[in-house]
Amino acid sequence: MSLVTRFAPSPTGYLHVGGARTALYSWLFARKNGGKFILRIEDTDLERSTQESVDAILEGMQWLGLDHDEGPYYQTKRFDLYKEVVAQLLAEGKAYKCFCTVEELDAMREAQMAAGEKPKYNGMWRDRTDHPADKPYVIRFKNPLDGVVVIDDMIKGRIEIANAELDDLVIARSDGTPTYNLTVVVDDWKMGITHVIRGDDHVNNTPRQMNILAALGADIPKYAHVPMILGDDGKRLSKRHGAVGVMQYRDNGFLPQALINYLVRLGWSHGDQEIFSLDELVQLFDLSSCNRAPSAFNTDKLIWLNQHYMKTLPAQDVASHLAWHVAEQKLDISTGPSLAQLVQVQAERVKTLKEMVEVSRYFYEDFSEFETSAAAKHLTAAAAEPLALLLAKLTSLSDWSAEQIQSQIKDTATELNLGMGKVGMPLRVAVTGGGNSPALDITLTLIGKARCLARIEMALAYIRQHTASA
Repeated sequence: MSLVTRFAPSPTGYLHVGGARTALYSWLFARKNGGKFILRIEDTDLERSTQESVDAILEGMQWLGLDHDEGPYYQTKRFDLYKEVVAQLLAEGKAYKCFCTVEELDAMREAQMAAGEKPKYNGMWRDRTDHPADKPYVIRFKNPLDGVVVIDDMIKGRIEIANAELDDLVIARSDGTPTYNLTVVVDDWKMGITHVIRGDDHVNNTPRQMNILAALGADIPKYAHVPMILGDDGKRLSKRHGAVGVMQYRDNGFLPQALINYLVRLGWSHGDQEIFSLDELVQLFDLSSCNRAPSAFNTDKLIWLNQHYMKTLPAQDVASHLAWHVAEQKLDISTGPSLAQLVQVQAERVKTLKEMVEVSRYFYEDFSEFETSAAAKHLTAAAAEPLALLLAKLTSLSDWSAEQIQSQIKDTATELNLGMGKVGMPLRVAVTGGGNSPALDITLTLIGKARCLARIEMALAYIRQHTASA
């Protein structure tokens, strides 16, 4: 039998990082074992499911590079199948109609709690045949009354749940729509899912689903429940910890390779190795090496990984992701260095792609003002002479190359008997507008001769103006 995994998100919001990690584990497990990875959209919550959320999930999966072999399937398009299965269970005496009112169910639970018992449905309609003709009803599954359900969990180990702890869960509502536990069972059965990898918040659902599968005579998948992700304060990861949606990390300037590498290590390890390519992950990933305990999200670690990938991936690959941020920040790059060139000179100087665009505008756009603090410190009366000499030397250059530019900067410092800082810093502020940039020779090369000369002239005018008014 071929191995089949699935990722089955509910489209009630963005693709959460916890869901993305589950999808990644399922994808890796299928890819490593030559199996199939299915994407299934569980959209039966008609009130909360939205097309916007579906689009966000699909966009997140695509951005991460987690391609699916089948799907996306939509549960709302499979209602006829679910109704057939419910009818089959009714016909075989494995499900029954329950006519309890909400008030009766509330009273049942209150009485059980008052008696110190676990509140659950008591099966009062399980064997009754006196069905009223005009009263609404739900369909409940006849859960076994004795024995235990054993989950040989691939991460958590052996879990045993007594059937006496489980009640007869609703599998179809009074309006005929199927419930989550029924649709999941039918889909896993019909899609031939062999391994269910999902969050450990589903552990309580698993024995119920296994019992329904057994009642249908279906093969029961192997289960692996992944522990939750916590914030750095030890509480469940949520919006209060910052970005939790996958595409928010894209928007914040992270590379998908960095997020993939971070998420896989958030609960899985292979010795002391920290950096993994996707090919390495496919080769090395093993569910038995996943942690049983929750993992804490550490944004600083993600930033470190992002910087690593910005510096080590081919510049053109990084540039393809940088282009989105360029468009988002409305930076006109029609004149200036290519984005690959920008990556090569800025990758080691920033933490994110978003920041790279923010600090690189001077390569493409002219400015009318200098940073106040940088100008006050470096565009002083003493800077006028080296800037004027540099202007003359750079104007005469026919070869606008890094080597020639560096030579003229050194010659200026030597000729005026000044330290390089007294020449280089005024020049940096003049051509970039501020006090930070890559190496000056590279920076000037990429900005271009005409822009550099015009900016040096603007800096000299600034010095004259401020010297005269001092």
